[in-house]
Amino acid sequence: MRVSRGMGRRTVGAAVAAGLLLSAAAACGGGDDDKGGGSKTSAGGTELKGVTVSVAAKWTGTEETNFRKVLQAFEKQTGATVQYASTGENTDAYLGPKLAAHNPPDVAILPQPGLMQQYAAKGQLKPLASDAEAEVTQNFSPYWKDLGSYQGKTYGVIAKAAYKSIIWYRPQAFSDAGVQPPAAWADLVKDAGTLQDSGTTPFTLAAGPQDSWTLTDWFENVYLSQAGPDNYDKLAKHEIKWTDPTVAKALQTLAEIWGKPQFLNGGVATATKTKFDESITQVFGQNKAAMAYGGDFAAANIATTKAKVGTDAKVFAFPKAGDTAPAILGGDVAVAMKDGKGAQALMKFLASPEAGKVWAGLGGYLTPNKSVPPDAYSDPIAKQLIQQMQQAGDSARYDMSDLAPAAFGATPGAGEWEALRQFVSKPTDVKGTQAKLEAAAAKAFK
Repeated sequence: MRVSRGMGRRTVGAAVAAGLLLSAAAACGGGDDDKGGGSKTSAGGTELKGVTVSVAAKWTGTEETNFRKVLQAFEKQTGATVQYASTGENTDAYLGPKLAAHNPPDVAILPQPGLMQQYAAKGQLKPLASDAEAEVTQNFSPYWKDLGSYQGKTYGVIAKAAYKSIIWYRPQAFSDAGVQPPAAWADLVKDAGTLQDSGTTPFTLAAGPQDSWTLTDWFENVYLSQAGPDNYDKLAKHEIKWTDPTVAKALQTLAEIWGKPQFLNGGVATATKTKFDESITQVFGQNKAAMAYGGDFAAANIATTKAKVGTDAKVFAFPKAGDTAPAILGGDVAVAMKDGKGAQALMKFLASPEAGKVWAGLGGYLTPNKSVPPDAYSDPIAKQLIQQMQQAGDSARYDMSDLAPAAFGATPGAGEWEALRQFVSKPTDVKGTQAKLEAAAAKAFK
């Protein structure tokens, strides 16, 4: 998961307590003129027959297909009709004109909590109805409820979480090269060399203009591990500058992999054009490399290949580059942008265990909804990650780029995305990259 231009932003607190999973979900509902609170739902219900609810989210491809199945379950329960539209990666750019025209979707899925804060501060969101809020209180920890709140009112439902401190790999490639999943960064670099010598390219890297968010995740894992949680919090709030020596050290560390074209499928030229979906397919559908970075959600992409998650595709924890074992979490927040019982009913449904169970059974999904049992998850990797996420200690942190203004941390071709993408092309330019990062951050955090 990614906070927006000129946004009034609340920075999420430092430590994520053990047992918390981060997720931000925004549901886009529009179209019905009925005012009021959430409605009760039941299987095969007709309470919302004739009501159309519009929903917007960034998801496309497999993620969109799976989300549509969740929406179909809502339609079956209520009799409502749901219309879905994809916002693309820049959710704010999609929603901004619609908000200005006073015609937003009923429900939107926002890819970063800060964007919710921005819209709430401008009065562009509708607080949850009492029964929808009660569903959140029942199924989510206070941390997750707070993440979806602004100035004492609850606006968001955390529907989909992402665990971002893992690397996906092909066990067969590792076995053929005689390497084991590494626990430390130095071993990751060493094993990459061994894989290369054995004839297998170590990594695919999704550094295309629209998917450079993966680079921010790489950075965050290395930075949290090396600089520690306190510095991570300060950098996330721009209380220390991107020209700080701790940032230089993280970039130098990343260059140990990014700076070796032979480690990347197709070299730098291919990496800087590669989309995230492609990076996963290149490893598990085409055997072009041994590893790919991606959160738990990559399981949905792997499912489109012949590779079987848990057998042909496994994960290992992102290796420690310092004293802290990194645990980066992200997700999506659902919010209501229009009044109406259809929008509120969908918000309530997204906060329910029923929605989570449908989604969990489809793969590529995790939720902080504590009422969704581990056996609801269809693949062993998800079950493994649920346990890891619940064991995350005080050093766990929410995705840094998602806590920043979107102009810096969530905009394709600009800010942190583009500065790190350019760094992949010129990994020796640490100081120049830091200067670009700081200039963009200083402007965005004003």
